[in-house]
Amino acid sequence: MRTEQEVLARELEYHEKLYSGFAQAHFARPAVRLLRRHMAARILRLTGADRQSRLLSLGCGIGDTELLLAPHVGEVVGLDLSGAAVRQAQADAQRFGIRNARFIEGTLPYQEDAGFDAVIAIFFLHHLPDSALSALPGQVWQILKPGGMFYSLDPSKRRLSGAVGRVLFPRLMKKYQTEDERELEPEATTRLFQQAGFGTRCEMYDIGSSPLAGLLPSWCWGYQLARRLDDALLRIPALRNRGSNFEVIARKPPGAPPAPSAGAAT
Repeated sequence: MRTEQEVLARELEYHEKLYSGFAQAHFARPAVRLLRRHMAARILRLTGADRQSRLLSLGCGIGDTELLLAPHVGEVVGLDLSGAAVRQAQADAQRFGIRNARFIEGTLPYQEDAGFDAVIAIFFLHHLPDSALSALPGQVWQILKPGGMFYSLDPSKRRLSGAVGRVLFPRLMKKYQTEDERELEPEATTRLFQQAGFGTRCEMYDIGSSPLAGLLPSWCWGYQLARRLDDALLRIPALRNRGSNFEVIARKPPGAPPAPSAGAAT
């Protein structure tokens, strides 16, 4: 049985290599940039974050989404296990003159002051071992203000694109995945936050646009077309159920106690 420490060690080794060149080049490609801008706009809308908000990003990587969010919020704090990623994020923030974003090497539980208005986790939860995933809602509860919002985006276990990709592009799929990450069950993941006391809902983010941006990162108009098509297809229940990536949107109730409610996952 794989322990949490073993999983984290393998994830760290993989991401130190990923963020030592490949990720920087890949994430700078035009279609990937469009995808990240779409994500940032959606995060702002769904969390209600504004220029007075403090936002914490779990598994921030090189900060490509966080630096897009920074001009629209009061402060962004990015947290990542990879020192290489954090150094790149810090350098990019300095290069772009972004002063309200800071990046820290580490993991939850977050040791600084709490009081965040929003916590986000972009393609992060599916890297966590089961024990860490079960503990996460309680940890998020501790650092969110009452009324604060949590937002995550992760691959769905029922994703049609994953089934197709494993058949047509098996080597490419392995290139973008670590041995420990996996696709998640949307309802079960959402339920973890519900059990911790959050008001929750689950939405499907896309069907083909994110996979297309990964496969053809320079094809801007192809991504834009796929995104518009996704917006139409996601209105069809049978297709929405086979979407690629799902969102958990969770709100800590106003006036909630500072610790998880009884029965919360730990």
